[in-house]
Formats: sequence, structure tokens, C-alpha cells
Amino acid sequence: MKLTEWIHPAIRGRRSRQTSRPRREGPRARGAAVVEFAVVLPLLLTILFGIIEYGWVFMVRQTLQTSAREGARIAILQTSTEPYTAALSRIADLMQPTGLTTYNPTVILDGTTIKVEVTVPYNDVSLMGGFFGTHSYDLGGSCSMRKEGM
Repeated sequence: MKLTEWIHPAIRGRRSRQTSRPRREGPRARGAAVVEFAVVLPLLLTILFGIIEYGWVFMVRQTLQTSAREGARIAILQTSTEPYTAALSRIADLMQPTGLTTYNPTVILDGTTIKVEVTVPYNDVSLMGGFFGTHSYDLGGSCSMRKEGM
């Protein structure tokens, strides 16, 4: 048996009513699509550039943390005769791929503990300038390690 045979004859002959307007065709439909696109495009671009900005800042923060850790790791070695210079050199090597030159490394030798901090102003990191607001704080990474053999 066919499916239509199972449907009641009174219902089988009915046609469904259209509850929506008929579809527009031609230049009016294209014009409506262009207007909708023009309204939505700024929002989509803002979201896209916000995602790109967040990803860049996240990568820079990770690089700052990694460079501080690597600088501290180099400075704690017993074989390091110039721990300050070696740490700064390693930090510079790790920061070079980011293209940021305004970072500020700080190496503090305090007895048996070495603390390395690397900071950079947020305004120097931002790709969008002041589009998402200006920020007057620094991004940074820090690491403390105990000197070997002490």
C-alpha cells in the first residue's frame, strides 16, 4: 500500500495554506540582501578582528613567559660565568620572532634565587591600535629559580 492510501480522504485532497508571503524575485530581493549584508558586516568584522587581536596578545604573553623561564634557566646554571648577560641574550633570541623591540627584561640575582621578568607595554603589542580601547598596562612574564649547586 502507498502512504497516500493510509491518509484520510478528506485530508488527502487538501492543500496546505501558505502562511508566509510569496518569495520576492528580481532586483528587490538582491537589494534586500545587500542591505542585510551592510548591516551585519561591521559586526562580523569587529568579531573577526577581536579574535585576531586576542590571539596575537595571547601569543605575545606566552612568548614573554617562555623568555622569562628560559632566561632564568640559563642564569641558574653552574657553568654560567655571566648569568646576567647570558639571560639577556637568551631573552633577546626568544623575543626576536615577535618583532617587538620595546620589551624590558629585568634579572634580579638575590643570593641563591634568580628572578627574571620580561614586560612590554600593551599599546606596543596591539594590532588594532585604540580600536578596542587604549590600555596603559604592561603585559609580562616572570620566573624565579634557585641557583644550582648552592
